[in-house]
Amino acid sequence: MITLYHVPQSRSMRVLWLLNELDVPHRLVEMPFDGSLGTEEFLTRSPAGRVPALEIEGERMFESGAMVEYLCERFPERGMGRLPGAMDRMAWLVWVHFAETVTQHVAALTQQHFVLDAGDRSAAVMRIEVAHLIQCYEAIEARLSTPVENRDYLLTGGYSAADICVGQAVYMARHFAALDGYPELAAWFERITERQSYLDALPAGDASRMFDRPFYAVPTA
Repeated sequence: MITLYHVPQSRSMRVLWLLNELDVPHRLVEMPFDGSLGTEEFLTRSPAGRVPALEIEGERMFESGAMVEYLCERFPERGMGRLPGAMDRMAWLVWVHFAETVTQHVAALTQQHFVLDAGDRSAAVMRIEVAHLIQCYEAIEARLSTPVENRDYLLTGGYSAADICVGQAVYMARHFAALDGYPELAAWFERITERQSYLDALPAGDASRMFDRPFYAVPTA
């Protein structure tokens, strides 16, 4: 049995989305976005006190990119990965891990908005991090604008876990930086978030969640 420890709307959502797409049995343990991630019990699963944490056949994993690679290799029949020797292997690895580039800026903004006391927050830091997110959007827009046949997804070979990882990172980033002005990115995001695997990864109505509103603006001062 696969067990995923998950905070709704966090980076663990990308692993849940992938598990849904792979259509493999799994158990979901939802964690609140609070101090429970720092308990001694949870630290045995994730020593940095972060989600996701994954248990599979007595083994434990605590890095989402590693989980994505492992799950795609373990369940190759769904075509979510690109194995060594595949045409898109290099690009797949790049975009799977680019998701964490996006997420690190989201994490900084999340800390500013939700973790720090009002007097400790920095509008300058927030503006810098939003600018970094815009750079990430520009990179994704450029990729999706590449004039190749069937550029509906990040890889020439079609939909994959790369779209899931980057798509979930953009899902979080949209709470701080709008997709206005990035038509290819916006169309791609709409396309991949129509999938049932994504819809099933969204928090239930009564679930705890990281974000309590759709957008958080940078303070003007």
